[in-house]
Amino acid sequence: MATHVDALSSRSFAVARERSIPWTVWCMALACSSAIIGAHWDISWHTSIGRDNFWTPAHIAIYLCGVLGGISAGWLIFSNTFGVGNPDRNHAVRIFGLRAPLGAFLVAWGGVAMLTSAPFDDWWHNAYGLDVKIISPPHVLLIFGFLSVQTGGLILALGEMNRASIEQRRRLEQLFLYLGGLILITLTILILELTSRVLMHTAWFYRTVALAVPLVLAAMSRASGHRWAATITAAIYTIFLLGFQWLLPLFPAEPKLGPVYFPTTYFVPPQFPLLLIVPAFVCDLFWQRYRDRALWFQSLGAGLIFVGVLMAVQWPFANFLMSDWAKNWFFGSNHFGYFVHPNSSLRRGLFFTPANEKVLAGFALVLGQAVLAAVGMSRLGLGFGDWMRSVKR
Repeated sequence: MATHVDALSSRSFAVARERSIPWTVWCMALACSSAIIGAHWDISWHTSIGRDNFWTPAHIAIYLCGVLGGISAGWLIFSNTFGVGNPDRNHAVRIFGLRAPLGAFLVAWGGVAMLTSAPFDDWWHNAYGLDVKIISPPHVLLIFGFLSVQTGGLILALGEMNRASIEQRRRLEQLFLYLGGLILITLTILILELTSRVLMHTAWFYRTVALAVPLVLAAMSRASGHRWAATITAAIYTIFLLGFQWLLPLFPAEPKLGPVYFPTTYFVPPQFPLLLIVPAFVCDLFWQRYRDRALWFQSLGAGLIFVGVLMAVQWPFANFLMSDWAKNWFFGSNHFGYFVHPNSSLRRGLFFTPANEKVLAGFALVLGQAVLAAVGMSRLGLGFGDWMRSVKR
């Protein structure tokens, strides 16, 4: 009798899961969204006000990701390890005697890394002074912890997706692509200082973007199997950045540090999003036609397409962003941080050219490196996507 009741309970649990997306996956999406909003808000806080104190709303939004992710992952690990009757144990991996889906362990590590970076960041500023740099040891730890939470959430959603019925898979696929878009946003935050519009006429800029973006686009396309996965992923990046671009200046702010070279009275938004959606769309068309070809062929085509198409659209668009036509609320080229000097290239609307790119041979060499980077990262993304398609626990 007890066995029969347990069997009915397990079937009821499975049916309930079949009808809805698990709350832990929703929690991961909420946590990652909170960190994305907090990160851009914090960057704006630094460029509009300066470093204030640790307990700003932007910081709280960032570290809420680590807290929510840690709680969700901790519950999954606890319930799968000690819940003997939990049907999810069949889809768990075992690490150090603990059981849980693989994604839960990645989220748990990421949450610990994020929360560890908090006192580290506060100590760093107290020890070395105030700064407005993104690339610092505590920030890098924070971003990699955040990427671990995002990747773990992605794998959790994917495991559910690979076990789901057709109807539920469609809903999970949408959430999966959304999380992929958030990962793309995070990587663009990591390279933010190297992708300013003053650098958009350098091969260095395209090499930097090629080292980050094709990996995500290829992985999302391959793992989801959606015809427009790369386009949707890039669209999520674009929508978020446009939201920050248009909403942040609506809120008042003023510098609390000096010297103040540009007296701002509002939160300074990030620059207009890169036109990643255009090469993503062309890559989707390419992958649709050649999806059955060898991965290296797909990688070579995608890498060439990505750099070529991005350069074809971003180069002339950079000219526009530097012009007076872009100095409005829509394109936002009139926004500057309080510390941007009047004689800087950004304020004067001048492109920066590295010394090694002032001759054609130097420019061509770095641009060739950009193509190789795009090809290599596309290959890694396609391989990672193939692995993700097999994930069921």
